[in-house]
Amino acid sequence: MALPETIATACKPLFDAVPLEQAMPHLLGSHPHHTELVEQVLQRPALQNRPDLAAGLWLYVDDLQRCHAICQNLPDPTGAFWHGIMHRREGDFSNSHYWMRRAASHPLLRERPELKPAEFVDLVARAGGRDVPELVAHQRAEWLALFEWCAQNPLR
Repeated sequence: MALPETIATACKPLFDAVPLEQAMPHLLGSHPHHTELVEQVLQRPALQNRPDLAAGLWLYVDDLQRCHAICQNLPDPTGAFWHGIMHRREGDFSNSHYWMRRAASHPLLRERPELKPAEFVDLVARAGGRDVPELVAHQRAEWLALFEWCAQNPLR
């Protein structure tokens, strides 16, 4: 991961326990795990006052409820992007589309147009609850791109 050193160090215990290639194995549903570890990691100075990163970390461990509690209070395209991902993962595709439209101006999507979050919502919906490996890989790549973007672009 391309993270600033302070954030990489703060997240290391979680990423050691749950490597990216094992994280978020399901396209749909909330299956929280390692929540105590996320709570500990979020206490580190590099992650305090970083709700954008906290929302991403809760998604990483499949805790959609905690992610939702944070991202619904982020009034910018980053919050909308996390919010759209969270609703996609809970299977609320129309709500996910709403938030993805609000995230359409996100700078990451100008840098990485291949992410195509609205199209990805449709692909996940068509998968019908099956954890299609290519879609799971895209989900992880999308999460990584947004998390790295957040880490490299502190909240204003």
